[in-house]
Amino acid sequence: MKLDFKEKSPADFFSENMDVCGFDNPIRAIYTAVRELLENSLDACEAADVLPKVNLEIRKEGEGIYVIRIEDNGPGIPPEHVPESFGKIFYSSKYVMKQQRGRFGMGGTMAVMYGQITTQRPVHIVSMTEKQIADLKIKIDIIRNSPITEPENIWKAVKPNDTGKQGTTIELTLEGNYQRAREKILEYIKQTAMIAPYAEISFTEPDGSKHLYKREVEYLPPIPKEAKPHPRGVNLELFRRLMAKDPRSKVSNFLVKAFQSIGRKTSLEVLGKADVNPDKRVNKLGSEEIRRIVKSLRKHKGFRPPDASSLAPMGEEMFEAGIKRVLKSEFVKCIQRPPKAYEGNPFIVEVAIAYGGEIKVKEGEIKLYRFANRIPLLYDEWNDVSTRVLKRINWKRYGVKPGDPFAVFVHICSTNIPYKTLGKEYIANKPEIRREIYMGVLQVAREMRNYLNKLERKKKTEKALKTFMKYAETLTSLLSEAVEGINQDEIKGKLREIIVERLKVNEQ
Repeated sequence: MKLDFKEKSPADFFSENMDVCGFDNPIRAIYTAVRELLENSLDACEAADVLPKVNLEIRKEGEGIYVIRIEDNGPGIPPEHVPESFGKIFYSSKYVMKQQRGRFGMGGTMAVMYGQITTQRPVHIVSMTEKQIADLKIKIDIIRNSPITEPENIWKAVKPNDTGKQGTTIELTLEGNYQRAREKILEYIKQTAMIAPYAEISFTEPDGSKHLYKREVEYLPPIPKEAKPHPRGVNLELFRRLMAKDPRSKVSNFLVKAFQSIGRKTSLEVLGKADVNPDKRVNKLGSEEIRRIVKSLRKHKGFRPPDASSLAPMGEEMFEAGIKRVLKSEFVKCIQRPPKAYEGNPFIVEVAIAYGGEIKVKEGEIKLYRFANRIPLLYDEWNDVSTRVLKRINWKRYGVKPGDPFAVFVHICSTNIPYKTLGKEYIANKPEIRREIYMGVLQVAREMRNYLNKLERKKKTEKALKTFMKYAETLTSLLSEAVEGINQDEIKGKLREIIVERLKVNEQ
């Protein structure tokens, strides 16, 4: 039998495997589409150092058919990049080594493709940059993995921008089940408001209900800088790609220029252990020499930790503000762990704990909020590394009783979040990350224990004061009968002062 060999484009592959990216049914699909579009809007604003203002609306157009409209105040997408940005899988501005929400550069395009597959309607984009306005309707050629540019499928108009307004507006029509996805969508938007208190987010539901999260802080987290690869995480393929960018350089200079944490001395040391001439040109290296260099890089013990300037953690003050913004908790404590690395990838863990307010907990449950690069993670909680950590902790030691209104928040920042699926819903159980989460949770748990102990002492003080004041009433009454002309109010006031002073001493 003759075998029939064919090539399949990325778009064609994912059109047949939509479930791996979170588009496996109409419920999950509408949630995932909202998530991807909202994340893209926030990323665009933050990258341009603009405080985000995002308007999100979902309209019902027919039985099971919805239009998602999202508008942001970011810098807009240059017209020449709009077709590929929404009409080609694996076309993105996110393929650089720094912290950002997106990792695969395909979420928004997957939403467009799902809409096209289920409704056969194009996505409508209006992009306003500083100089131009582009108004386009785009479909995807799934077989070729490219935007369709035929007149009947794409209407393109680019004109000068004389309004001064910037931003991107997207209208996407898709098949969905909003009623069953509603709880997850509302929770996702609420948690996004929590992890991005610098953003103003408004959301209008299909029935006209409106939700507005006003901006809580007037500044952004630091903008992460693009970083060079760390030698600890290098492999043969990455090394060859870097070689292709600088083929004429001496290999000793190449290592210094291509990687972080390598200086002239370290470069010579690595090449000496690999038995490679440091003056040899990169394009003259043989396969065996390349293999020895990569092996030497991975085994070298003297590298500095990866550069943390490629990360943009929330910061303790901003994280606490976001939690209070949404949950109105009476006690919130956040800590930021020092930068660490796993497999050459820098990461920072931020952990917070909150008590009271609008936290609702079922008995026997620990309320956990998970975030990765400012993305709320709502699915597959039980597989996540954070859940594994919380199971190890004896919460009774920290004064927590079953059903107490407390919650734990874990935010992981990294240039390479180790997600276990393309759907970006839970994080792998990496030992380095697990340890940082554990240490962070213990720190904030101790702070909560101190708060609860003070709360308990205060309750006991108030109870004791009530009891003593009952006796004070009786004592004052008896004194007034025994001593003529005594001022009962003055006596009660003096007794109260003495009792309160004594109770304060006992409380400390």
